Amino acid sequence: MTATNKRRGAAPQKNVSSNAGAVSVHADLAPFVPVCDAIANLFAPFAEVVLHDLSSATVVHIAGNFSKRELGDPSNLNEIDFKPSDVVIGPYEKTNWDGRRIKSISVVLRTSNGRAVAVLCINVDVSNFENMMLALQSFVSVPAGAGKPESLFRDDWYERINDYIHHWTTSRGLNVSDLSRTEKKALVCALAEDGAFGGKNAAGYISRLLGMGRATVYNYLNGSGAKPSGSAGAR
Repeated sequence: MTATNKRRGAAPQKNVSSNAGAVSVHADLAPFVPVCDAIANLFAPFAEVVLHDLSSATVVHIAGNFSKRELGDPSNLNEIDFKPSDVVIGPYEKTNWDGRRIKSISVVLRTSNGRAVAVLCINVDVSNFENMMLALQSFVSVPAGAGKPESLFRDDWYERINDYIHHWTTSRGLNVSDLSRTEKKALVCALAEDGAFGGKNAAGYISRLLGMGRATVYNYLNGSGAKPSGSAGAR
């Protein structure tokens, strides 16, 4: 189908090729055709860009076509609640013919005097990204109620120290790799008070985690009066 233009005194139309054939595109819209192609090429194969001529309310250019629309198809802009005063519409969600979820956004294109002449719609297929998110979530998740094997972790003070440090830092909005000297000293003292130094070579392990020597760890303990005892607990 060929889109016609009835604008009085309007500039001539030109034929523009598309993946669905050729259609007459008004001169006001022609500069936007390569923009459509560039967007679709940059985000291929996930993006489709559709150019709608408001004078004929039809599709005049499609780049990266995956919706199976054709040139000359009615624009059906009422589906996105289009109003001439709009500038950017969306993002909004659509469903493709094959059930894939599409994230879309539309922009109203105007001439230099502000007259609305077209709507450019960018449709992005997000179904592959959703599948990747589901796969990642499945990979990192642990089934609800799945606890740690008691026989494996009964005497694992490494695990208990790791848990303690993680809880201590996250509860304060800190990262263990960015702790200041004062924060490290406070953490060492808290570990000692909770019995973290009871395990064999615990002081060496803690010093490695905090990026300092064993002597510094014991200096912190001596200076604070904290006495390492017992086994690492959980607070």
